[in-house]
Amino acid sequence: MVRYVLDAATQENVRATVVVVGHHATWVEKELSAGASPLRPLTFVEQREQLGTGHAVSVALATIDEAIGNTDGDVVILPGDTPLLRGASVAGLLEVHRERQAALTVLSADLDNPTGYGRVIHAKDGTLERIVEERDATEGERGLTEVNTSIMVVRQSLLGPALRRIGRHNAQQEYYLTDLVEELSDMGHLVTSWQLEDASEALGINDRRQLAQAERVLRARINDEWMARGVTMWDPASTYVDADVELAAEVTLLPGTILKGHCVIGRGATVGPNAILRDVEVGEGATIAMVDATHVRIGADASVGSFVVLSPGTVVSVGEIVTPLTNLSH
Repeated sequence: MVRYVLDAATQENVRATVVVVGHHATWVEKELSAGASPLRPLTFVEQREQLGTGHAVSVALATIDEAIGNTDGDVVILPGDTPLLRGASVAGLLEVHRERQAALTVLSADLDNPTGYGRVIHAKDGTLERIVEERDATEGERGLTEVNTSIMVVRQSLLGPALRRIGRHNAQQEYYLTDLVEELSDMGHLVTSWQLEDASEALGINDRRQLAQAERVLRARINDEWMARGVTMWDPASTYVDADVELAAEVTLLPGTILKGHCVIGRGATVGPNAILRDVEVGEGATIAMVDATHVRIGADASVGSFVVLSPGTVVSVGEIVTPLTNLSH
């Protein structure tokens, strides 16, 4: 999930990407480092005490300042549980922030059901006045539908001084990052917000239902992208394609097909229905029916019939026909 957020954070002229870790810090660092680009290395900072979002940014402050140096820059702050966020939205937020020459710009969203989110409060002149967490909000404030996404960009030279001014006088006794809005506004700086066009990008993952909802959206995005590139899906709603899968043009995926891990499917191949492939390479023009295969290579123009299970390491030769009775060697 965090990798999707890191992808969205990948913008031009990024000087450093700092990841604040807490529980299972060593495991998280290992997993994220394994998938990181050598051109954009990650720096990790551990938050040993869980004292809120403001505290999380505070522990990363020294690393941020070191990366930016004496030249003032902007710091984009993103939560790790918003996998639906698009890179284009982060780019738009940065553009608006710089055009307005703001000290801080919050990414907001208008939700039909804002329950659980902090509400965005505007001043009469339209600038951002403050953000109030739901449990600290009045009944009238809870009726507002514009919410905080927990995504913001802050001028680096003002971030440290503002963080040192916030306290823990709230229902959770935590340092709220959102308190930066009121602090910077009180200091006389311009604080604004920019609203997402697609409110679904703001969805945070706090339980299994929200995780399933996010997975549905991500799967639909992936499928739409592949179909735009010339892949045929008879029933996109029942077709699962992992983010690391590679599909050539003219591939056909039949209903119930599941492609997991790093599958590579060659031009003109047909897969399914109800095939389950994990880290499988399929050659051009091959036909794969209701097959279960893991770590397998299938040659061009090969045909693998239904009810076949291919064990790891199996190689199906070019043009070979495989049925449930075929004796295959690794």
